[in-house]
Amino acid sequence: MGSWQPLPDGLPPEVRHFVDHLRRLKDGTGLSLAALGARTAYSKSSWQRYLNGVQPPPRHAVAALCRVAGLTDTEAERHGVRWELAVEAWPRSAAAQGVGPGDGHQGGGGSGYEDDPTVPWWERLEEHAGHRPRGPGRLLLAAVALLSVLLVAVLVSALVFG
Repeated sequence: MGSWQPLPDGLPPEVRHFVDHLRRLKDGTGLSLAALGARTAYSKSSWQRYLNGVQPPPRHAVAALCRVAGLTDTEAERHGVRWELAVEAWPRSAAAQGVGPGDGHQGGGGSGYEDDPTVPWWERLEEHAGHRPRGPGRLLLAAVALLSVLLVAVLVSALVFG
């Protein structure tokens, strides 16, 4: 796990620092690249490119790695800041294939891809789960629904057996 190939020459210090942190984070998970890919919805070959400094990772890939590694929100936010600094400094030839911190595309010619090319289905469920009523409102809604069903059952049975 700790035997990484050397980073390409000419990478700025911000990029080297960022990739080094990502490598340590990945190694800390104890997962292979294939297992990391299965857990994050980014392929093994994508993780190889990101962790070897060939291509900047999308912000969501970094967030997914932080989540798999069990980082706190504060620690994950630090990695997000490192990502922004690294992407700004990333050489344009590599970054043109990747993403930028602003609108999801990196300038410098060529077509980039969205910062969030794939969102795993379980993350979409978590986003939608946040819109449900919580606490007493949810309990009240369930109680009203149950009482309505009971009332309809009583009325139907009164009509049928009445």
